Amino acid sequence: MKNSVPSPAFASAQTQPDNGFTAGARRAGKPRIEFARLRDLALLPALALLIVIGAFVSPSFLTKANLISVLGASAALALVVLAESLIVLTGKFDLSLESTVGIAPAIGAMLVMPAASAGFGVEWPAAFGLVAIVVVGALVGFINGFLVVRLKLNAFIVTLAMLIVLRGMLVGATKGGTLFDMPPSFFALATTIVLGLPLSVWLAAAAFAVAAFLLRYHRLGRALYAIGGNPEAARAAGIRVERITWGVFVLGSVLASIGGLIVTGYVGAINANQGNGMIFTVFAAAVIGGISLDGGKGTMLGALSGVLLLGVVQNLLTLAQVPSFWIQAIYGAIILGSLMVARLASGEGQN
Repeated sequence: MKNSVPSPAFASAQTQPDNGFTAGARRAGKPRIEFARLRDLALLPALALLIVIGAFVSPSFLTKANLISVLGASAALALVVLAESLIVLTGKFDLSLESTVGIAPAIGAMLVMPAASAGFGVEWPAAFGLVAIVVVGALVGFINGFLVVRLKLNAFIVTLAMLIVLRGMLVGATKGGTLFDMPPSFFALATTIVLGLPLSVWLAAAAFAVAAFLLRYHRLGRALYAIGGNPEAARAAGIRVERITWGVFVLGSVLASIGGLIVTGYVGAINANQGNGMIFTVFAAAVIGGISLDGGKGTMLGALSGVLLLGVVQNLLTLAQVPSFWIQAIYGAIILGSLMVARLASGEGQN
């Protein structure tokens, strides 16, 4: 007797993304927004509460300049969170994104800068240097994808090793110093104002809007959810699991490299520690935004809400003159709390 093979239609039905409606609600004949979606929306009232608290903490919190500063400071984080969220949706990790934030713009800048300013001395045109930033990011993602997808190595270990390698390369290339002498175009994303907001804010908003649209309405977005939920079933449904996963690694590193360019413009320089420790904040934003570390669950609305929440929290702590070393402790507590909420939301461990 021949073994039965699930048809593409059956496999596809088994790998539909978790888009906010439960099977129980469908059986009941009416859609019911599940708890995870409610948790995404719950961040919005939390943001409103923080804004009210901020008004009492400091009279300068609600000023236009401060709010624009919060958005501008959150733009780079938003792109890296978007990158990590897309990768996590497939059930993988990329810890090296924080190092890509540093090494990609550094190489692009050193290709443009003269040797007297710590550059490589080739003095490429600024436009070529900007393109090189994206190419470096794509190359890092390609290598990560090759090691994880083709060689089937553990994504956590591979990207942790890549984080260390890239960090060492950045320190070695810059000799532990800071790069200053860059063309104005390297700062344009952070300094160019469009309709009252930095260009970086509009770029991050557009990236999230496109990602949200694709995840909800395009077959590629549904494929990401399917791969994260059950890669074998997704493969049986005709989804090219390896190719899509590899592509997401490349896209994630490209987004991180652009995020690094935004950081460069915001700071006005590139130092050997650029991006250092950023991955903790990235995971904090993703987790509190409802992105499941198991893959296959989460929305871009939740991830963006997590970015804004952490941006407001950091701004409040700064205005309240809380020592900076407490911020990481607070982020860690936020992650733990979010994991417990996610546990309750999934119903795991209950009898």
